[in-house]
Amino acid sequence: MNIKKGDTVLIISGKDKGKEGTVSRALPQVSKVIVEGRNIVKKHVRPQGQTRQGGIIEKAMPLHVSNVMLKCTECGEATRVAHDRRPMGADQKERPVRICKKCNKVIEDRTRSS
Repeated sequence: MNIKKGDTVLIISGKDKGKEGTVSRALPQVSKVIVEGRNIVKKHVRPQGQTRQGGIIEKAMPLHVSNVMLKCTECGEATRVAHDRRPMGADQKERPVRICKKCNKVIEDRTRSS
C-alpha cells in the first residue's frame, strides 16, 4: 500500500470527491485509510452501562485506497507513486523510498524523522 499515516491525500471518488485531508490511520490488511474529517457518517450507539452515553455520534469511516491519491510534498499535486532504493540518513545506507511520478522527487515520510 502506497499511502501511510500522516500523508496528505486527495479524495478522487465518493461523496467527498475533490477534498483533501490527512490520513489519521492506515489499514493495510483491508487496503483502507481513515482520513481526518472526511467520509463522516452518523452512527447510532447504545449506552454501555455507565461508561458510555448512547445517542448519535459522527464518525470518520474508512475509504478504500483506490479512492484516494497521494499529494506530493514537493510539487503539491496528486500523483501516482513509484518505489526506489536511494541512499538516506546519516549512514547513507540504501533504503526504500516513495517517488512522485510527476516530479521524480522523494515523497517525504511524515511519520519518520530522517
